[in-house]
Parts: sequence; structure tokens; C-alpha cells
Amino acid sequence: MTTIFKPTARLFPEVGPPHQTPAARSPPRAKGLPGSCGAAALTTCRVASRPGGAGGSRRRQSRAARAARLARKRRGLRRTNGRCSAGPPWLRRHGGTAAVMSSLFLDTSVPGEERTNFKSIRSVTDFWKFMEGPLLEGLYWDSWYNNQQLYNLKNSSRIYYENILLGVPRVRQLKVRNNTCKVYSSFQSLMSECYGKYTSANEDLSNFGLQINTEWRYSTSNTNSPWHWGFLGVYRNGGYIFTLSKSKSETKNKFIDLRLNSWITRGTRVIFIDFSLYNANVNLFCIIRLVAEFPATGGILTSWQFYSVKLLRYVSYYDYFIASCEITFCIFLFVFTTQEVKKIKEFKSAYFKSIWNWLELLLLLLCFVAVSFNTYYNVQIFLLLGQLLKSTEKYSDFYFLACWHIYYNNMIAITIFFAWIKIFKFISFNKTMSQLSSTLSRCIKDIVGFAIMFFIIFFAYAQLGFLVFGSQVDDFSTFQNSIFAQFRIVLGDFNFAGIQQANPILGPIYFITFIFFVFFVLLNMFLAIINDTYSEVKADYSIGRRPDFELGKMIKQSYKNVLEKFRLKKAQKDEDKKTSKGSGDLAEQARREGFDENEIQKAEQMKKWKERLEKKYYSMEIQDDYQPVTQEEFRELFLYAVELEKELHYINLKLNQVVRKVSAL
Repeated sequence: MTTIFKPTARLFPEVGPPHQTPAARSPPRAKGLPGSCGAAALTTCRVASRPGGAGGSRRRQSRAARAARLARKRRGLRRTNGRCSAGPPWLRRHGGTAAVMSSLFLDTSVPGEERTNFKSIRSVTDFWKFMEGPLLEGLYWDSWYNNQQLYNLKNSSRIYYENILLGVPRVRQLKVRNNTCKVYSSFQSLMSECYGKYTSANEDLSNFGLQINTEWRYSTSNTNSPWHWGFLGVYRNGGYIFTLSKSKSETKNKFIDLRLNSWITRGTRVIFIDFSLYNANVNLFCIIRLVAEFPATGGILTSWQFYSVKLLRYVSYYDYFIASCEITFCIFLFVFTTQEVKKIKEFKSAYFKSIWNWLELLLLLLCFVAVSFNTYYNVQIFLLLGQLLKSTEKYSDFYFLACWHIYYNNMIAITIFFAWIKIFKFISFNKTMSQLSSTLSRCIKDIVGFAIMFFIIFFAYAQLGFLVFGSQVDDFSTFQNSIFAQFRIVLGDFNFAGIQQANPILGPIYFITFIFFVFFVLLNMFLAIINDTYSEVKADYSIGRRPDFELGKMIKQSYKNVLEKFRLKKAQKDEDKKTSKGSGDLAEQARREGFDENEIQKAEQMKKWKERLEKKYYSMEIQDDYQPVTQEEFRELFLYAVELEKELHYINLKLNQVVRKVSAL
């Protein structure tokens, strides 16, 4: 399954945390095998061994122990038999490659600077130190720990001895033009150049610097990969591109040359570092993208993507079993689609009056979209994978395939979510589930009205927080962040000291009034609406009959269909024809006996009405039970009772006439 991993564990000693000293951590060039303890324990041992008095030593040990526990808690480390086990089991099974790579490229510190790694880069100087240090050491593994040659193949880099570097890595830069913003006239004497934020309209397409190689010349995109959505904007493909060499020394000289010739300028807005790995042991590709964004305010914001994808899908017997399940799924999808089309033709507009039918159509649509995504994804793998693996001297762009794998997984996730929701349709026979669904359906109008009032107040507070605290508190830096921060306030996850420090007067007033109106008033009103409706539903169920057993009806209908197919029972259509024929014979007999057409039509209408109501409310299948009626059904019952009263009055008149005639005789 494709995942985006942030670093969660310390799996190897040479990629220790930023606070770890070189003495406690093997240098990256040593490339040793996994150690027996994690970084937190090493930190504890190191701090505890410092010289000093006994009391100070114990205090330092207790502080170090607390720091170690906190570090293990934050990184998800678990101590097992003297070793540190990283993260939950599912992470080690399915995301191990991404977790290991993220630890190597994100957490490895620059030699001599413990606190400088990719995640802590804040300046151009730090960026070049990372490029010439941890990145270079992490990409080139050409020898075993005893300096023997690792492999004698075309691509000699084996990261952690198991992960093949496919092709060569690529570095890409996007810039903006000068004068994409305007300097105020009073400051033009101090600053004449102005580089705005990145947009496709502001992008610089001209050559710069030495103008001799591709890294100094703008290159258009020749890939179908989607644009990158970063913290500060959406970045296009293309840019100023160069690929690294197979040789570690040549790559290092390249980095030094670019640094000395100022490849990164004031107009630089983003740099991408892309490369791909393959681990044959687990049959997984790891597509890695490290991103450094250069905002117009200065500094650097780093982000990363680690995609573990299975591009070679059908290798083992289990994979072929999955393929057979996919084929079965397509067959069932065709059958269900045919059934729904028949239902639409049979019921026409009445079909769309049920919410479950709409859910069925939505599920079919999502299934077809997922199948189409899967088909396109497999076709692209078949067409591109061979070409990408052949180009060992060039950058292999697996990012396009990884993105389509993400799209396919997202579609599958949405489809499965609605498939689970559909289960409510089949468990309506359960009294508790029926009460819950009835409660939600009855109070939906009240909830909509409440939601309008709630979000008016909620958005008003969000706008207030954004305008008052937006310039000082990160949680309120944008209107969207203010909305999410208020949801966290409701859940109890909030930093009150931050807003109090930003505004000592309005901060506490905002917090107290928000908690009072939203938490104590509005949320309790919402619960009151649900509780009141649920009480009404329970009262109705105590004196009324539950809805029809949906699952029982489906089983019974399937049983009848099987009997009809094996001709063990006559079809329902034949019985309906006989019934209609019998009713036609009764009408003809009534005409012969002298009844007029109006009386015959009324009698037929009353008979149909009576049969329908008796079938619904006087069924012999469930005797000692009742069923609540809607307002429309109550109106029909009332009209039926009125018609019965008329018939009774008519029969009384006829009976009186017969009695008078008999008495006259």
C-alpha cells in the first residue's frame, strides 16, 4: 500500500538524531550494520557518564532518563530484550523501506554539526552542507563494511546493501523573475530588486549563471507527472535540471562547483531532489522526493515524500490469487450493473426515490472508476517500466507511476468506505440499528437548521481569531487554520498561553466566550435534538411495529426466485394474472346482476385498497406486533375508514328497506 512516511524510528546507528554526538554515533561513511540500542538510550548513557558530584550525576541521570522516555514516546520506539524496536508491526511489514529511507535521508546529521539535518535546514549554507554530506553519503554505497566491492553490476549503489538505486538521482530548481513585485518608492534607494512568490506567471524561463550546461539552462517538462503541491504553491514540471553522476567524487565536485558559482539565487523558490529505489527482497519500489522551498520572506521550508509501491504486482502465487479475485470482482460488477439497469427500467422514476438506490449507483460508479484507474495504471507500468529500467545512466522517473498508484488507492479507499455504509441497509432488521436510522432520518431537518446557526457563530469566531492572533500565533495564521484550531479547542487540544501572550485582553475573552457559546450551549443543543428525537422514536417503537425485515425480505425473495427457476412454485406474474382474471369475472357477474358501473368501480377500488392495507397492517407473519404509520399512511387509513363507514351506512339502508318490505308482507 502506498504511504507517505515521516520518520518514526531509529533503525540504524549511523542515522542518529540531531542531538547525538559523533562519539555515540557511527559516522555515515562507516555504513555499519544495525546496532543493539537506539539513540535515546545512547544519549542517556552519554549524559550519565559526565564528571561531577553524586547528587548532580543522579539528577542528570533522571533528566536524561526522562528525555530518553520522551524521545522513545515521540518516535514510537519500544524496548524489547535490550533492543529498540521501531513503530507498530504494520509499519515494519508494509512501510519498512520507506521508514528506513526516511531515517537515512532526513535524520542523518551533517558531520561536525549535530543539529543540522534535512528537517532542520533553514539557510542556503545548511542546504549545501546537507547536499555535500548526508545526501552524498546516503546515495553512494559502493563497498561493504570491510571495503570489499559490493556488486559488479551496472548500478553499483546498494543503499543499506539491499536497495538498488535505479538510474541516477535528479536535482531540479524553479525560479521567479526579477521585478515580479514592486518596491515602494521610499525604499527603492535601499533595494532595487524584487522577487515575488512563485506562480506559473512569475516563473523565470531564461538562462542564467554560466549558461553552459542543463543546470544553467531552462528545460521544459517531458513527463506526465502531476504538478507538485507544496507549502507555498503549486510547482510545475521542468526547470533548471541536472542529474548526478555514478561516481561519488564527480558528484561532490559538481556540488562544490554549483555552490561556488551561486546556482541558488534570490530568485530560487524550490529545489526538488528525486530518486527511486528497488528492494527485491520485498518486491517494493521506493520513490523518494525531497523538497526545499525558498519563501519570499527568506529561509527554507523542507518537506518530503516517500512512496512504497508494488509496481510488479503479479509475481508470487498469492499475487495470482489476488488477480483471480480482481477478475471475480469485475464479473460481479457486471452482474450488479445489469440488475440495477433492470430495476431502473422496471420502476422508472420511483427507483430514484430511495436513498439506498442512490448509494447503489454511487458504489457502481466508484467501482467503474477504480477499475478504469487500475487498468490505466497497469497499462502504463507495462509500457514504461522496461524503458525506465534500461536507462541506468539517466534519471528514471517513477514518480508518475507512484502518483497513479496513490490515485488508485484513494479511489479504493472511498469505494470501501461507502460499501461499509451500505451494510446499514441489510441490518435494518435489528431493533437498535433501526432506531438509530429512524432517529437520524427524523431529526435531519432540525440538524440542518442547527448547523446553520452553529457555523454562523463558529465562522464568526474563526474570523475574529484570524484577525486578532493571525500575525503572531501559527494556529491562526490563515482563516482555514483558525477553523481547524477551533475544532481542536472543542476536543481539548489547544495552546491557551499562545493567544494570551499574543493579546492579553482579547485572548482570554475570545477563549472564554467561545467555550461558553460553542461548547456549553451549541453542542448541548445538538445533543438535546438527538436525545429528544431518540426518545420519540423509542416511544413509537414501544407501541408500534418495527419496519419490515429488510434482510429477511431479501432471503425470502431469493428463496422464491430459486423455487420459480426450478419450477417448484408458480411465478408471481401468473398468480397476478389469475387474480386479475378472477376479479374480471366478478365484475362481469356483478353487471349481470344489475349493478351499475360506478358501484362496480368503487367495489374494485375498495377491494384493492383493502388488500393493500390488510397486507401491510394485518399480516399474519408477525401477529403480536405493531407498526408506526406516517402522516400519509394515516390519511389513507382515515379515508379507508370513511369509505367503510359509507359502505356500512349503505348496507344499513338496504337492510332497512328489506325489513320494511318483509314487514309489509
